[in-house]
Amino acid sequence: MSDVLSGLRLPVFQAPMFLQSGPEMVIASCRAGIVGSFPSVNARSFQDLEHWLTQITGSVSAHDAPWAMNIMMHRSNTRRMDDLALAQVFKAPIVITALGSPRDAIERVHDYGGLVFADVIDMAFAAKAIEAGVDGLVLVAAGAGGHTGQQSGFAFVEEVRRHFDGLVVLGGGISTGRGIRAAEILGADFAYMGTRFIASDESMAEPSYKQMVADSSGADIVCSDALTGVKANWLRASLIAAGYDPENMPSGGDINVIEAAGDARRWRDVWSAGQGVGAVDEILPIAAIVDQLEREYHEACRIQTHAPKP
Repeated sequence: MSDVLSGLRLPVFQAPMFLQSGPEMVIASCRAGIVGSFPSVNARSFQDLEHWLTQITGSVSAHDAPWAMNIMMHRSNTRRMDDLALAQVFKAPIVITALGSPRDAIERVHDYGGLVFADVIDMAFAAKAIEAGVDGLVLVAAGAGGHTGQQSGFAFVEEVRRHFDGLVVLGGGISTGRGIRAAEILGADFAYMGTRFIASDESMAEPSYKQMVADSSGADIVCSDALTGVKANWLRASLIAAGYDPENMPSGGDINVIEAAGDARRWRDVWSAGQGVGAVDEILPIAAIVDQLEREYHEACRIQTHAPKP
């Protein structure tokens, strides 16, 4: 495992969440001992992003966990190369690419010693990222909040491990320490956890959004490509509040995540969450969430160690 990631308290990436992850979440996650991350486009301008990176690098020390910047590489993100240039300037320890090829990021990030992970939803995208030379893959499996894959994490990790011996992060419905341990047993190195951190003090989500996450169950998740052109998981109550019929969602159009961010009916008033939402029942500081995850994780390891031999 890379030295950058060898000192984590738990094998966890706090997943970058569109319009929810900001500097406070990243800093709190890193200080708690897990990778903190955010999408670069959450900073609404290049100048805002520069300010955020100054804040993060000025607050996270060498004793904390590393941070990561998520860059959407799709052509609809016209800022992508500028954001990548800032990742170089601030020497982001980890860059996570999404919705596009990681190729443009790899040489730039490797030049200063950073790691590049590619966010992928199936083996076809994983194969392209492997061929490009990424250090790691983020497997977005079925059940992930926001943009989601359709393949079971069990099957996805198994297939990827037949072709790739680099670092693997598994996301999709993981909300507890038991889930983190299960991801390791499957063959992943880390768990990707987003939904668990929506209901945190440091999240940029509105209070009513945080409470909806704490009050919801897996049955309240609706998967649709109607809002951004990409399959994503949404909270049923927020769809209804925004005027959608969850049972008759329109078909998706062209992919345009950035344009969708500016539409009040999409992303801002319609809220995403993953199928693991049923394991979230209160709003807590990130430090307390990680304490809870650590207890659950070590209990799962203890049970596994003391399990009777077949």
